[in-house]
Amino acid sequence: MAYKLKTWQEKMHNGRPWKVEVVDKKFADIPEGATMLVATPEIVDEYIRNVPKGVSTSLQQMRKDLAAEYNAQYCCPVTSGIFLRIVAEAAYEEYMDGKPLKKITPFWRMIDDQAPVAKKLTFGTQFIKEQRAKEGLPF
Repeated sequence: MAYKLKTWQEKMHNGRPWKVEVVDKKFADIPEGATMLVATPEIVDEYIRNVPKGVSTSLQQMRKDLAAEYNAQYCCPVTSGIFLRIVAEAAYEEYMDGKPLKKITPFWRMIDDQAPVAKKLTFGTQFIKEQRAKEGLPF
């Protein structure tokens, strides 16, 4: 029996809830005993959709903002990066399916072509460079 890979849209809407947990040992930049938000792809998507046109932000800034919004001290660096990729891939998937550019999540406001996640994207970095150039963002 062949296994069917999930689409990026299916990964985006996985149904898992967000949670805040206490870190039981030091994890990345998070000290033991701190509270950490594990967001969802939908939360990351909503955050990016609220970044104004012509403004660039970072994964680190998003992590700080989401932690504060969800009453946690930190936001998980690992899942944040994974969810950022899912958001970008799902948005590009929608764009390739014919959704207008202005209707997809503007992930290029958070990902420049040098970002570690950019190198993992299935569609490469050219699209990001083009969109950042259109908005006057550095790339």
